[in-house]
Amino acid sequence: MQLIKDAQFGGERPLFASHDLHLDNVAILAGESAIKECSNIVATNCRFEGNYPFWHVHGFTIEHCYFAVGGRSALWYSDHLRMADTVVDAPKMFREMSDIDMERVRMNDADEVFWRCNRLRIHDLELHGGTYPFMFSTDIYVDGLESDSKYVFQYVRNAEIRHARITTKDAFWEVENVTIYDSELNGEYLGWHSRNLRLVNCHISGEQPLCYAHGLVLENCTFDPSCDRAFEYSTLQADIRGGITNIKNPTSGHITADRIGSVTIDENILPPADCIIEERNRH
Repeated sequence: MQLIKDAQFGGERPLFASHDLHLDNVAILAGESAIKECSNIVATNCRFEGNYPFWHVHGFTIEHCYFAVGGRSALWYSDHLRMADTVVDAPKMFREMSDIDMERVRMNDADEVFWRCNRLRIHDLELHGGTYPFMFSTDIYVDGLESDSKYVFQYVRNAEIRHARITTKDAFWEVENVTIYDSELNGEYLGWHSRNLRLVNCHISGEQPLCYAHGLVLENCTFDPSCDRAFEYSTLQADIRGGITNIKNPTSGHITADRIGSVTIDENILPPADCIIEERNRH
């Protein structure tokens, strides 16, 4: 593997079609597509300022690096990436990619990151700002996530998420086969139109959570008092610890809670309209 150390590159495609290359303490300055159509690339202690540096790259490692705002749309149409201990200030990262292994990464403008990606394995990720992270992505494993981005995990399939703290709005819409463990989910309209969404040991806050959900499962979950009009038009099995403020028009299934503030069943409920709703101590 060729080593390039303590160097700078700018302009158009300075390292185009390079292979078996180690960049250490290299700065990619203003320009476009610095490392395009490459393979077996290692970047350590590098700074990326130009647009689109890693497009159509196959097999690469990025460690202890920094992506400045100008390095937008930096990683697209690529595969087999390992990224660690990296800070990203650029938006629109990770598009149409597969086989991403990531740990200890902080993204300070998470606008439209991880779109249409598959086979992601992520540990200790921070997402700040921006909208729609993980849109249309599949086969995701995340352990350790702190996110305040809006509309996270829309249209996601086959995901397992652990130890997350997510503050957002409209999260997990239209997802399928998603399980979330030991997490805190803060925001309005959680999990609408989902299929096979499972929450285990989670705390949920925000208005109108988990409506229009099909095959919803909650195990040992707690709800903030702000959660009203929960489960409207949903089919579910729910084990709720503590209280829930209001349940409205669930379609079918079984809901058990320690305390239920109120239940709204009105003329708008959908058939079969046979959901069992009960307080645990009143069986």
